[in-house]
Amino acid sequence: MQNRLADGRVKFRHLQCFLAVAQMGSVQQAAESLSVTQPAVSKTIAELELVLGVKLFERGRHGAVPTREGQLFMPHASACMSALRQGVALLARDEGAVAATLDIGVLPTVATALLPGALRHFGEEWPRVSVRLMTGANTELLDRLKTGAISFAVGRLADPERMVGLSFEQLYNEPLAVVVRAGHPLAQGAGLPAQLASFPLVLPPFGTLIRQAADSLLAAWGAPPLSAFVELLSVSVGRALALQNDAVWFVPAGAVEYDLRRGTLVRLPLPSAGGEEPVGVIQRTDTQPTPVGRALIEAVRRAARERDVRPDVSGAPRTRRARAAGPSTGKRSPDARG
Repeated sequence: MQNRLADGRVKFRHLQCFLAVAQMGSVQQAAESLSVTQPAVSKTIAELELVLGVKLFERGRHGAVPTREGQLFMPHASACMSALRQGVALLARDEGAVAATLDIGVLPTVATALLPGALRHFGEEWPRVSVRLMTGANTELLDRLKTGAISFAVGRLADPERMVGLSFEQLYNEPLAVVVRAGHPLAQGAGLPAQLASFPLVLPPFGTLIRQAADSLLAAWGAPPLSAFVELLSVSVGRALALQNDAVWFVPAGAVEYDLRRGTLVRLPLPSAGGEEPVGVIQRTDTQPTPVGRALIEAVRRAARERDVRPDVSGAPRTRRARAAGPSTGKRSPDARG
């Protein structure tokens, strides 16, 4: 194996294709993400398997699944790609050098609360680095992180099985809010919860942590069974439905801070507060972030600290939350994803 690496038989394109197929679980999707043809990806994977002398994927109607050898090779291929990114990032620090790109993953319901401040601080220190944001459900972010497609993620603590090989550093706790537009017929609480089903409901997708909190809140509220609702994670679409369709929107409070301050949206008066979920930085335990990655993580921490001391919509300062770094502990529902 050492000779195979020394004579240059394992190339960048081999690792790139391997990680793309492992991440997507499909040769076709990997080809689309790399902007190449499917036969080109298949040929590249076959070349790598020939060089390594092992089969890396089992291919079938359900896609491409890494073999045991593929799973063993994956963290090392990812570490190699990360080391290359780190070298490029070091060159980007000096003005006039080649600009670097940093890929990160963020929950859409968290992005609006943290990223404006974090990216402002980061841009002041690294003005020549491009940041590529990937948003999606928590499980999607974790899968991309494990394959090296993103440097780190800002998300929620998942169940222990999904957190294997990952660490979670808590930034703050995020409560669930139920909001409507200003002037909504339910804004003062009249007719609740009986009249809830008379308006469109917007809920987080089934299986996510915030959906579990929403279901628990509805049960504690004594709301009637729901016959129809919209499921989504998109903050922009949820906001539009609340403002234009008189929808009742169940959403993490941080995602609607700006509208609550302006009075565009208002919280429904609830008998009890929505459950809080920890939000934090998720990293792989087998690799170290690049200097650029460390700088952006620190910028995210700084934005979270600033958010802690910023008065909430009632005018009271938030309570600072303890933040603990290291491998995650604690149980989550196996289906919890968002």
